[in-house]
Amino acid sequence: MNFNQYAEKGNKILNEIAQELGFPEDLQLASRILRGVLHTLRERLTIQESFQMMAQFPMMLKAVYVDGWKYRTKPNKIKNIGQFVKTVVENNPGAGHHDIRTAKDGENAVKAVLKVIKNNHISEGEVKDILSTLPPDLRLLWTNKAP
Repeated sequence: MNFNQYAEKGNKILNEIAQELGFPEDLQLASRILRGVLHTLRERLTIQESFQMMAQFPMMLKAVYVDGWKYRTKPNKIKNIGQFVKTVVENNPGAGHHDIRTAKDGENAVKAVLKVIKNNHISEGEVKDILSTLPPDLRLLWTNKAP
């Protein structure tokens, strides 16, 4: 195992997210937002969909996704962007309200993370599978299209 390779890939992903967030030097912010988004996403997806998505993730994203995971047999019924953002803030203890001050900041942060994941780290087919399990309002976080 080449752990340096995992660290390099992880730092590359954090750089991508920091750039997308508009704070290219703040890798700590990028890591907190990434963690909050992935933990909220895993609460919303089924276990099967989580495993299918994780199978495509690089090791760093897998590690962040499963960190502290106590999976449920039924997903959390987050139905809209506001609930999703609120849960991202809650999944970022201590810094959530500092990192995300407004609903629009939260929406933009979630979109930035999901854009990086969608464009660089999972297949288009997997994105379609995920979107098929989400309510129309949450699909906007991935696509920016009207429901």
